[in-house]
Amino acid sequence: MIKVINKWFHRYFSDPQAVLLAILLVTSFTILMTMNKILAPLLVSVVIAYLLDGLILGLQRWHIPRSLAVFVVYSTFVALLMFIIIVLLPLISFQLTQLVQQLPGMVVKGQKLLEDLPEKYPLISATQVEGIIASIHSKVQDFGENILSYSLSSIAAVITLLVYSILVPLLVFFFLKDKGKIFKWFIGFLPNDHTVAKKIWLEMDSQMGNYVRGKVYEIFLVGTVAYFSFAYLNLNFASLLAVAVGLSVIVPYVGAVVVTLPVVLVAYFQWGVGPDFFWVVGTYLFLQALDGNVLVPLLFSEAVNLHPVAIILAVLVFGGIWGIWGVFFAIPLATLVKALLSAWPKAPIEEHNETSA
Repeated sequence: MIKVINKWFHRYFSDPQAVLLAILLVTSFTILMTMNKILAPLLVSVVIAYLLDGLILGLQRWHIPRSLAVFVVYSTFVALLMFIIIVLLPLISFQLTQLVQQLPGMVVKGQKLLEDLPEKYPLISATQVEGIIASIHSKVQDFGENILSYSLSSIAAVITLLVYSILVPLLVFFFLKDKGKIFKWFIGFLPNDHTVAKKIWLEMDSQMGNYVRGKVYEIFLVGTVAYFSFAYLNLNFASLLAVAVGLSVIVPYVGAVVVTLPVVLVAYFQWGVGPDFFWVVGTYLFLQALDGNVLVPLLFSEAVNLHPVAIILAVLVFGGIWGIWGVFFAIPLATLVKALLSAWPKAPIEEHNETSA
């Protein structure tokens, strides 16, 4: 057993480059797992700066000086952030409050609809309907309690939002302005020979950058089109539902299925089964088809070559570790794991020819 372990260790850790990669991975993972809450503003700022840097590099390709490109992109980011904090968040909060207030009336309508099912469809028994109604009441009660507990802790959420709204833009500015200095400082801690780490970083910078930036563009475009469509059709809670539809693209297919239910229910309880209801449902389904068949191929022309099982496993693992951030970065992180496995320095397998006496 010890001999097998020694052979495995010699094969995968005899190269100094492999040892360097192992140290970087263990250090990064330890910091993220133990200090993620403390360093949350820093991590958010790094992600945002990474996304904005792609736009800056795009402007630089048009021969615009980096300082001017940083000013334009950063100003746009601050304006968008102010819009989200001043306009979008209060609007979503107001519509969420309205939805909670109307929820009891929706439950009553739904209960009446369920009670009529045994008369229309004899295969459905009254006992089954009563069980479904009891389950719905329980879920609604739990939802109300969760909303109440969240409202009681809203002061802490407001303070956190204020801290983030000050620290994050400041950190993003310095990350964009002093990108070269920060990279030079970080590389100064690495050995002179770090070619494998550099190779993996360049590969991941290309794939992860394309994926993450494309996903952000997809969220923005889908959410914006959904809002104008719902607002034009006079659907209640248009802003709230549009945000949900935009965020649903984070998890392909699954997110769209989950968000379909609230869109359909809100439309049904507002108009019933009629022309307006079918217009909303048809528009929503058309938007999903447009996203899957047109927008996604345009934004993600360089597809990530991962098996579907690997993608599902990545969503489960990284989502369980880091929540919504883990789900968002599941595919890039899975690509990182694949790149590490492919580029990891390995010693050649020593073949011993045994001769029999």
